[in-house]
Amino acid sequence: MSEIFFKQFEQVRSWTIEVATSMPEDIVHIKPRGFRNNILWQMGHILSSTEYFLFDLPYKQNHLPVNYLELFNTGTSPDQWNERVPILAQLITDLERQSNHIRQISNAKLNQTLENPMHGFQTLEDCASFAILHEALHVGKIEEMKRMLTYSE
Repeated sequence: MSEIFFKQFEQVRSWTIEVATSMPEDIVHIKPRGFRNNILWQMGHILSSTEYFLFDLPYKQNHLPVNYLELFNTGTSPDQWNERVPILAQLITDLERQSNHIRQISNAKLNQTLENPMHGFQTLEDCASFAILHEALHVGKIEEMKRMLTYSE
């Protein structure tokens, strides 16, 4: 199963980075009608959620700036931001760095039982599978948001 995880992760993460690098900077802070967040939040949320599921939950490790969770956690919104937020280019760099950390996870670690199972996840592989699904879902949202913001009749 671990080979499938790494292949799917690479596919989804490359899609995420491709979408992010093709994003016009002038629209990332705009919240489209009907959405709670903007594109920048979605990118940061992908990053911070993946970090949580693959490093924080199983190992209490975090390779990201401390404020990312405050900015991009589930339930947060750009409407609540009172501090400077990272620019899109920084989030892309962070996504690439995170990919390098993920590539270093061994097959043995993927199969280890979590010390404190949570959210119905028993192993790191359970967390990793959900992280892939979660990222793909949010990249789809980002593409919908981009279409809404750039569409003209």
